[in-house]
Amino acid sequence: MKYLLLLCGDETDTQVEVLPGCAEWQADLAARGAFVTAVGLHPPKTAATIRVRDDEVLLTDGPFAETKEQMGGFSIIECDSAEEAHRIAATHPWARIGSIEVRQLV
Repeated sequence: MKYLLLLCGDETDTQVEVLPGCAEWQADLAARGAFVTAVGLHPPKTAATIRVRDDEVLLTDGPFAETKEQMGGFSIIECDSAEEAHRIAATHPWARIGSIEVRQLV
């Protein structure tokens, strides 16, 4: 089963630029055959939110949510259970400074 790890944190935190241990975390998972991919995201201020209502396209610059906590990136892992995905997420360096939402892919 594949799981999405959504890496969330305070967008004002400067630690998220370069987080020590991430490359090693990925290499360890890759060696075990559990790593699929990981991607960082540009800051929320570069985002656009699109909605279509009554056939009208509505564009909002920046993130839709008015919150300091934003998604900074994601990883996709492959493992046998949600419990294993939770254990893997708990070892991600990001878990020490932000939060990680774990969701199974359809």
